[in-house]
Amino acid sequence: MKELLKKLRRYEIQIRKAINSQMQGDFHSIFKGSGLEFDDVRPYQYGDDIRAIDWHVSAKGHGTFVKTFKEEKEQTIFFVLDVSASQNIGSPGKTKFDIATEICGVLALSGAKESSQIGLICYSDEREKFLKPKKGIGQAYEILASLQRLRPHSTKTNLAKAISFALNSIKRKSVIVMISDFIDDGYFHNLQSLAQKHDLVVIQITDKRETNLPKLGIIPVLDKESNKTLWINTSFGDFREHLTNTHTTRSEELMKFSRKHQINYMSITTDEDYVPKLLRLFKVRNKTLKTS
Repeated sequence: MKELLKKLRRYEIQIRKAINSQMQGDFHSIFKGSGLEFDDVRPYQYGDDIRAIDWHVSAKGHGTFVKTFKEEKEQTIFFVLDVSASQNIGSPGKTKFDIATEICGVLALSGAKESSQIGLICYSDEREKFLKPKKGIGQAYEILASLQRLRPHSTKTNLAKAISFALNSIKRKSVIVMISDFIDDGYFHNLQSLAQKHDLVVIQITDKRETNLPKLGIIPVLDKESNKTLWINTSFGDFREHLTNTHTTRSEELMKFSRKHQINYMSITTDEDYVPKLLRLFKVRNKTLKTS
């Protein structure tokens, strides 16, 4: 735990310094732009985002008006982590769950330093862990310790249920960072609802072992979620190509969906350095704030 904390503190400082430098002093918070509350309305001006139009006020016939917002002094950050068995794929210390834990830890430390309230939801196809949001560095440590101790009861995935639980549990508009491999179906409708209610960041973690299978003939493959062994002919026809295309299509669909519904999307593999991608993610979030 001590070594992990040292590593994450180093990453957190690296991210903070880099972003402060890139934004040239305009940046006040890693999560800036997420804690916004309604302030007033004003007449529409050329260049305003049409999503900000207040249609109820505009319908009264006195012109077109847009909503204005002010930044909340205090914001809430929730981490929603997929902890199903598929998250254990990867090399020792570099599984999808390991990387998710590190990213969660880095961002929790950042949020704690900004006096944000931080909460955690861990989900498989049932609730595995729920920590109510609290302030302070102690809460960031508790989140990390909880993830280190976690032993999920179920191996299965149900992202729709996980998102539904988040929708029902998180009442106040929050920054929600959802981390998963997103290997599931039927969750887009709930994800859209979550994005409409909250400021949503989606981080998809994948591992090359899931697609880069060598030609080994007929081999046993363990399905971690069902705990069943499947015999697969890795040399047969276009099996490996089909496997790769399925994963690529799944990622592309999630990326397009995220773009359409104003969700911040980031994709990483377990063997790459995630810090530069986190930096780009926060840079995009702050540019979006300044131009909206």
